[in-house]
Amino acid sequence: MAKDQFTEQLEAYSRWKEDIISHIKAYREWLSEHDMSNPEDDLRMYEILDALDSDHITIGFAAEFSRGKTELINSIFFANYQRRLLPSSAGRTTMCPTELFYDTKAEKPYIRMLPIETRLEDTSISEYKQDANNWINTDLDVDSPEHMVEAFKEIVKTKSVPVESAIQLGLYSTEEFEQCEIPPVSIEIPMWRHVMISFPHPLLKQGLVILDTPGLNAMGSEPELTMDMLPNAQAVIFVLAADTGATKTDMEIWRQHAQAFRENKENGGLIVVLNKIDTLWDELQDETTINTNIQEQVDKTAAMLNIEASTIYPVSAQKGLLARVKGNEELLKKSGLLALEATLSDDVLPAKQHLVRENIVSRIGSMVETTRGVLVERHEAVQQQLDELRSLSGKSADVLMETMQKLRTEQSIYQKDVENFQTSRHVLKRQLVSLIEALGLDSLDQLITKTRTDMVDSWTTHGLKNNMKRFFEGTRDNMTQVNYQVEKSNGIVQSIYDRFRDEHGFTDLNPTLFTTARYSRELDQLYKKAADFRDSSMTVMTEQSFVVKKFIVSLVSHARNIFFRANQDAEDWAGSVMRPLAARIKERKIQLEKRLANLQKIKNSREKLTDNIADLEKQSEELMAQLDTINGVLESVNTPLPPLQTTNQRAIAAS
Repeated sequence: MAKDQFTEQLEAYSRWKEDIISHIKAYREWLSEHDMSNPEDDLRMYEILDALDSDHITIGFAAEFSRGKTELINSIFFANYQRRLLPSSAGRTTMCPTELFYDTKAEKPYIRMLPIETRLEDTSISEYKQDANNWINTDLDVDSPEHMVEAFKEIVKTKSVPVESAIQLGLYSTEEFEQCEIPPVSIEIPMWRHVMISFPHPLLKQGLVILDTPGLNAMGSEPELTMDMLPNAQAVIFVLAADTGATKTDMEIWRQHAQAFRENKENGGLIVVLNKIDTLWDELQDETTINTNIQEQVDKTAAMLNIEASTIYPVSAQKGLLARVKGNEELLKKSGLLALEATLSDDVLPAKQHLVRENIVSRIGSMVETTRGVLVERHEAVQQQLDELRSLSGKSADVLMETMQKLRTEQSIYQKDVENFQTSRHVLKRQLVSLIEALGLDSLDQLITKTRTDMVDSWTTHGLKNNMKRFFEGTRDNMTQVNYQVEKSNGIVQSIYDRFRDEHGFTDLNPTLFTTARYSRELDQLYKKAADFRDSSMTVMTEQSFVVKKFIVSLVSHARNIFFRANQDAEDWAGSVMRPLAARIKERKIQLEKRLANLQKIKNSREKLTDNIADLEKQSEELMAQLDTINGVLESVNTPLPPLQTTNQRAIAAS
């Protein structure tokens, strides 16, 4: 069976990244060869290359139990194993969040399992990921599909524990316990809190990460999943079942988790799948009637979700998997998988490409522009020297002295401006210290500590909610203070650039101003999530001490991470914002000194005039060649992405 559309597009995306990486490496080598590299830029390029190398595309799957979510993963991504790789047969359901990816730093494939008991600790899953010793590790034999299938059964494992233990873990509420006519002595809970599976599947090796999630109860009891993991995915596939329709619990997942992802993603990213349409395939009905029944179910689901019916994809994951295993093209088409895969390849991947390219342009593009500006400055200075020397040919010594005096005057004036620049940089440096301090974590950590103390002392739902609200209002107040410092910093930066642009002709230089818009937006979104969490049934139904712990670990740590990233970006910006202007100022100073030195040589020996002109003409040619090279690098970075071939274009090409 031919390679599917999503695989083709992911391969094209990987090739595009490889091209970008090769251009950046070539640029780095060029800088080194021409003695234009510096430690700061070397570090930035290393970070960019590392980010590109570790870049991944995450697709999350969210659904209530028994909606065929894991079967859908098998049919889209792992049908080439000719079997169900992930356990998805009747009675089997994903019990914990599971990530499938390829760990480039690991020596061999593995499955790592985080014990459910770690929920008792004040440590997030992301923190646990930093140390493999916290996990139960099992090597995977990728040459044996049977071994892999057996190993993957870990994600559905449960164990029986006393009710008291389940309550401590936040997996059973006292209210549920009290409402039972005959309270249970023990209950089944997931064996693992989180599972990570690394193996060299072709798609995973190209950066695909698949996040399989459990049902509503498990999602609600692990806020980090819905506060951090799913929101950071490039796409979330929300799965419903045609045989049940959108049930009450389906709607809870939609409102509390999926819909929030849809609202927060500017470029979409939420895909709704109506699975198990094969339950509507009735051999006693004709195809038209069957399709009408399926469309009616789609329309009904769309009305409940308040979305367009055209955005819902009716599929049969089970029949799609069977079709791929058996090589049945007709059944594959009937399963609806091809339309779903077309959306993944036509919409999700291009959106990811756009984000990566924007990040590259903002980081590497400014560096290349700075290099280009220095080369332009050098070339203009060489041309100016050529004009000066050619004009001196056959002229008297007095004319030479007059030219040298004018140049010394120009140099003196410029030196004063350089000194003023250094003074302005000191002023800016003091202001940037205020900005970095405003984004510092000390005051936020004090707020976190106070919130933790106040919440532990709050034994009513009303008091708990008020403490949560006060914390996020405090973080927004902190961001308001940050924005004030940002405005002051940007004002100083802009005034320095404006002065040198107006007085010395650096018209092509425009500073990159700092903005907290992204972080403010993230904080607002987190504030909304916090409000939803405060009002959710989990806040009321779970043990109060557990709610405090999970709120602190998940939501508050997420808020802290926003400020941490803003602080890191501010420090990076503070260290680089003046670099383009400083490089041009330094180059102008060097060229003035060179011009004066050349004139001094000619004054000492008029015979050197012809030799100097020849040398400068050669320099001019070399600089033009260097400019051509750098313009090529700049063009490669700024060139819009080559459009990926859409499904319609592929169909036309095939016809």
